[in-house]
Amino acid sequence: MTGPPDGDEGGFVVPPPPRPSLPVAGRTARWPVRRIFCVGRNYSEHAREMGGDPGREPPFFFQKPADAAVGGGAALPFPPATADLHHEAELVVALGRGGAGIAPEAALDHVWGYAAGNDLTRRDLQAEAKALRRPWDMAKGFDASAVVGPLHAAAEVGHLSQGRIACRVDEVLRQEADLAEMIWPVPSVLAHLSRLVRLAPGDLVFTGTPAGVGPIRPGQTCTVEIAGLLPAAVRFL
Repeated sequence: MTGPPDGDEGGFVVPPPPRPSLPVAGRTARWPVRRIFCVGRNYSEHAREMGGDPGREPPFFFQKPADAAVGGGAALPFPPATADLHHEAELVVALGRGGAGIAPEAALDHVWGYAAGNDLTRRDLQAEAKALRRPWDMAKGFDASAVVGPLHAAAEVGHLSQGRIACRVDEVLRQEADLAEMIWPVPSVLAHLSRLVRLAPGDLVFTGTPAGVGPIRPGQTCTVEIAGLLPAAVRFL
């Protein structure tokens, strides 16, 4: 029996990628991103503008890769393969505890904190995927598609169930609503999601966007604001 090839002493056959992480407000320690889940159509008016029926649709979910996360304040190249990049302002929930089958009344015990976020979407690719009944992956999960502002500990800002959420492109207000307008509030979202997958510390959950989504062009800055949180801004080159 021969031994392992020269230099093969276990470990990885290629260098492992760095762990995606995000800044935390007031701290030097960073947030390790494990997975990114997103809720579709969680505000009534947005559900209608996207052709849904908010009166009868339960929450549904899609994912973005962990390394799609990018901190607010970044300057990014405009994404390839799209002529219709859209902003989607969202409250992001960061989980500090995991679990499956979480009861709604216990869900907030699993939340470490919150951030403002922007679920960037290649809307033309999404429309094409919908028309052909194909997955949304390339419309939602492209590089740097999950913009997240600094994370705030719930122990410091409280649990956010109401408050203004807004999005500006340059100085033009595009989206404005209240977190209380969510069809499925954060505890219900986490309870539903935990019946589909086992949640874990480091998971992020984008909780849906209000009406008013629209295009961003090269050279523009898009800023998401949520009451009590630092904004998530991104500028496209």
